[in-house]
Amino acid sequence: MKVTGARNEPLPGVRRTPAAGASAPVGGPARADSTSFLGVPAVEMTPAVLAAIQTLLKDLDALREEVGQLKGRLKAAEDMADRDTLTPLLNRRGFLREFSRVRTFAERYGSSASLVYFDLDGFKAINDQYGHAAGDAALRTVSERLLTHVRESDVVGRMGGDEFAVVLVQTDQATAESKAASLAAAIEGEPVVFDAGSATIRLSYGVREIVSNTEPEALIAEADAAMFAAKRRRKTG
Repeated sequence: MKVTGARNEPLPGVRRTPAAGASAPVGGPARADSTSFLGVPAVEMTPAVLAAIQTLLKDLDALREEVGQLKGRLKAAEDMADRDTLTPLLNRRGFLREFSRVRTFAERYGSSASLVYFDLDGFKAINDQYGHAAGDAALRTVSERLLTHVRESDVVGRMGGDEFAVVLVQTDQATAESKAASLAAAIEGEPVVFDAGSATIRLSYGVREIVSNTEPEALIAEADAAMFAAKRRRKTG
């Protein structure tokens, strides 16, 4: 460690002691060097003090490293808390956080964004016929196909059970309707294969464009209602 503060000036000449009664030099008596390091005057910077300062600096470095590690573990724990335990998607908590972020961005910059809410039709029959392991495989397959067919900037989450949601950034209602249809086709177009066999998945969905004066939960409820209306139409159609 390089300690700075001591003067590097040449030694002054030997001062003469003024004769008795002689006046003091103009400017008053010379002052002691007040330069300090970490609050310690240079005149007190003995080897023992230097060693103590070096120890303190090492301790500070160790504390900084420990704080960095703790922040990293906290971030990892927060990420885990926002992730679905079965699929590679966000859970409802994480999805709502990202949904709010997209909504704020759209409001600030006047861009569009839309929400698509999906529900699997007849999912209970897969569990009943093939078992819960097959149902879990179906949920993972739907998640992976959703992720494959959206952009990195879009947000995909599992809202619970067999319900999924996608936020499409910079996408208006009409474009989102078209995209939702293509997502449904990508999921329904190929059967889900699992150990006990295979099954074709069918979906219903609802779409709502995100508007700035509506809260995320209200928009989700509206898209959910539109999805159930579509499901009823499919059953009666």
